[in-house]
Amino acid sequence: FEVFKDEKLQELIKIALRENYDVMIAAQRVLQAREQVVIQRSFLFPSVNLGGQMESIRTSERGFTPGVPRMERLSGLVFGDLSWEIDFFGRIRRATEAARAEFFASEENRKFVIQTLVTDLARAYIELRALDQQLEISNRTVKVREDSLKLVKARFDYGWDSLTPVLMTENLVYGARAVVPDLKRAIEQKENQISVLLGGNPGPITRGKSLLEQDLTVTIPPGLTSNLLERRPDIRFAEQTLVAANARIGQAKALLFPNIRITGASGWESAALKSLFTGPASFWDIVSPGITQPIFQAGRLRAGVRAAEALKQEALLTYKKSIQQAFQEVSDSLVGVRMLKEVRLESGKQVKALSQQTDLAYQRYYGGVTPYLEVLDSDRQLFESELRLTQDRANEFLAVIALYRALGGGWQTQDDPGTSQRLNISK
Repeated sequence: FEVFKDEKLQELIKIALRENYDVMIAAQRVLQAREQVVIQRSFLFPSVNLGGQMESIRTSERGFTPGVPRMERLSGLVFGDLSWEIDFFGRIRRATEAARAEFFASEENRKFVIQTLVTDLARAYIELRALDQQLEISNRTVKVREDSLKLVKARFDYGWDSLTPVLMTENLVYGARAVVPDLKRAIEQKENQISVLLGGNPGPITRGKSLLEQDLTVTIPPGLTSNLLERRPDIRFAEQTLVAANARIGQAKALLFPNIRITGASGWESAALKSLFTGPASFWDIVSPGITQPIFQAGRLRAGVRAAEALKQEALLTYKKSIQQAFQEVSDSLVGVRMLKEVRLESGKQVKALSQQTDLAYQRYYGGVTPYLEVLDSDRQLFESELRLTQDRANEFLAVIALYRALGGGWQTQDDPGTSQRLNISK
């Protein structure tokens, strides 16, 4: 995100990376997936348990059976048991492989969340600065039109002109004033959006450079290779999802084969606690490998294999689609960066021409050469073109942000900088 030269924007991005809830949630999902790998891998090893029991018994002298003397006994039991499934057909190994791929996929999802956060925050910040500039233009236009209204009223009071120019100018003033509260509403809503992205409550946002002061210089290689797309988290996520789905097929197929398990137990048991850990009190019970072969499951196991294969095909198609979509996004972004610069340059020329036209129209009107309708038309066009130029300038920045996202977080390569094409997006 250092491609964004505004230091305040960089500061906001750093805060968001620390405080944003979506990033925190994604990080916790990574931890969950990592522990699932540990859980699945643990089934490859024997499961050993240790247990014990102590029992104290005293019989009654007045029981239902007469003549039986009182008996007191303190007995104990200490044992350990072992259970081990031998993964002869690879069911556990395939499940571990799938869990590992899902862990990698969760990490790519975390990166995707971060990339989305950076781009969303950068977009919102540029849009906020564009709204700020449009508000500044609107306030300035209101002031200019109010001054013009005073002059037109003075001409009417002196009898130099009719009431029509006064009404027309009032219409211009009211039109410009109506834009101001709508822009203020949009600004406050945009500030609230940025505040939430920063992990805080809605509130004002400290600004950095204005939109006019922004100077975004990017270096884009003349021929971007498809290798850059390998950095896209969504493609890497789809790839790992495909790996996991493929492993699930092996896991499902292994259920068709025998399950082999070894169990055993050993310990000490004695009716007298004092003789618990003696040789005669010891026991052991080791069972030879037990084999369980599925015979009739009403097609459930084979249906599971077919479902896993269909899931893999779905993951494969999703992977191909993500690559296709990535190429489209990169192409659209490159076209946007190139063409929106031309749009902004032409809009700038239009604003300059309309500014001169409006000044000339006022001079001609006050000189009695032209009707006020010409002034009205020129002033309205100038105001609209200034607002449009601001949006065109913002769109140019947004196109660069879109390219940043389409290329998986940037376009930096190992190529020699001298072979690169420099695109200057500035005033």
